[in-house]
Amino acid sequence: MKKSLAILILITANLFATAQTNLYENPEFDEIAKSHKSIAVVPFKTQVKLRPKQMKDMTGEQLQRLEKAEGEGIQSAMYSWFLKRKKRGNLQNIEVQDPKVTTALLNRNEISYDNITDYTPQELATILDVDAVISGEFETNKPMSEGASIVLGALFGFFGSTNAATMNMSVHNAEDGVLLWNYNKQVRGSVGSNTEDLVNILMRKASRRLAYTKKK
Repeated sequence: MKKSLAILILITANLFATAQTNLYENPEFDEIAKSHKSIAVVPFKTQVKLRPKQMKDMTGEQLQRLEKAEGEGIQSAMYSWFLKRKKRGNLQNIEVQDPKVTTALLNRNEISYDNITDYTPQELATILDVDAVISGEFETNKPMSEGASIVLGALFGFFGSTNAATMNMSVHNAEDGVLLWNYNKQVRGSVGSNTEDLVNILMRKASRRLAYTKKK
């Protein structure tokens, strides 16, 4: 009986873990990535799910500012993540566009956090002059970016541990807009004190399946 129960718990745990992570890799991604020289990360569209009391004390405009700050924080943290891999020699010969350059180019074309989803990844790649675009959605109930902290500082103070964070990240090819890679990951419990900690946790295993960071 105890043995059967242990097996059932193990199966349930495995099913739960599988449900929390989904990864798609285009079978031609490795080959296509060989010709890539530059990639850009755009701000992630973010949804912040606060507690009812916090929502009551926050205006719609403040929530929009908070989500924008968090989305830009994920963008910066992802950029830093790639730079660290490059420094370690774990990134193929490719340049990652500085978020400041990305933002400037988007602004020149009147593309903002609010309307960026109106443009296809292929259109964004053309505007940014890169070979691939990394974009995504992020959901959290404890914002951790520096910008979000500034927005929240005067309102709530300490937030406590994060209960859940979900990231859905995609890589699209610039030439034809095809999806090369998609990664959906959910984590629960404490995930660090800032967005860089979070990105490191979310990307820890996924990087082994990402063509740009695969070990040759």
